[in-house]
Amino acid sequence: MLKIAVLVSGGGTNLQALIDAQNNGVLSSGRIVMVISNREDAYALKRAEIAGIKSAVAKSEDEILSALKECKPDVIVLAGFMKILSKSFIENVEAPILNIHPSLIPSFCGKGFYGLKVHEEVLKSGVKVTGATVHMVNEIPDGGEIVAQKAVEILPDDTPEKLQRRVMECCEWVILPRAVESICRKIEPKILPKPQKYAGRGIITGMTPSGGKMLAYFIMGRSVSSKARRFERSGDDLIIKLTRDDKNFDPSLILYAPLRVLGDNIIITNGDQTDTVYDTMKSGGTFEEALRTREYEPDPPHFTPRISALMTPSGYKQSILKRAGKYFFEYDYTPGKGRLIHTYDHDVMAGGVLPSFEGEPREVNIPDDMESFAGELWQELGEDYRVAMYVRYYDGNSYTDKLYNTQEA
Repeated sequence: MLKIAVLVSGGGTNLQALIDAQNNGVLSSGRIVMVISNREDAYALKRAEIAGIKSAVAKSEDEILSALKECKPDVIVLAGFMKILSKSFIENVEAPILNIHPSLIPSFCGKGFYGLKVHEEVLKSGVKVTGATVHMVNEIPDGGEIVAQKAVEILPDDTPEKLQRRVMECCEWVILPRAVESICRKIEPKILPKPQKYAGRGIITGMTPSGGKMLAYFIMGRSVSSKARRFERSGDDLIIKLTRDDKNFDPSLILYAPLRVLGDNIIITNGDQTDTVYDTMKSGGTFEEALRTREYEPDPPHFTPRISALMTPSGYKQSILKRAGKYFFEYDYTPGKGRLIHTYDHDVMAGGVLPSFEGEPREVNIPDDMESFAGELWQELGEDYRVAMYVRYYDGNSYTDKLYNTQEA
């Protein structure tokens, strides 16, 4: 579920609409984790307190950025936030920003059009229809892409106050939660491609922004047998153990060392080809020579691909062996970037054949924060299929790591 931060300045009626939408299921793909106000007397802060949502008062853009850095939102919503954000602020925020405006953009919008002033100008103009707009935020006030709009008629006895209330009730409180839900659904997970229900087994190799090597390996499972596994450390290596007796599988397909260290080289694979690469390289051979002696797994009808990676001091390689052929990829280390390769492209109906990974390994962003990266990847694997995951971050020759298992020893 995505994290949402809401910026407010006043009473927080639109914030309340979002909170209510969470409670009634209209907003189900994201959760408000932080409410930030540039005014300490804003009643919106009380609404956040009642709802059990963390809040902060941040009057300057630097203070707002600091609060956002703390909660790391995937989506930011301006819900009655009476301050125009600068271009530099917008460029410093990675999450998309949405705003709710009380008119039908492009009418009655831009600098000077906010709050009750909008409705005063609407009534002065003599137009017959007004409404509200949810739009993306860019450097132009109210100039971003329109996400949603809803209109209401102007009545003969309308005052600015009456019109403001009707636009809020009939338009703003309706379209804002729906627009936020829509944006949440469109945002891709940060690591795995979307839609991606079942990636199978996956390898990520790359470099942190600070210049340290990093790696990750995960396994997923659909059957009881495939889920009865866990990772364990064995010195600098990683091994897989069963959590229950099972004679339904070829041991070579489920019990292997996913990670082995050979001098300055790190070998990661999804099968016993780890040992093939290790032994071949120890004897003077190459990563490619070792894998050309192997092929995809003998597990019809899927014929699961064998994926492998080699990390050296100067760069890294990835490979996939599948029925369509044997493919090799080679990369230089780039700070903040890595590559992801996994066995299956996507999930299928029960009994269907799982399609093999296609194309070049996918580029992914690598942060310096290992805990954050590991937590996000583990969540993206999903509760239904994830089995085990291992992440390692290097600092020179030393490293820190993180291990996840769904099964107890």
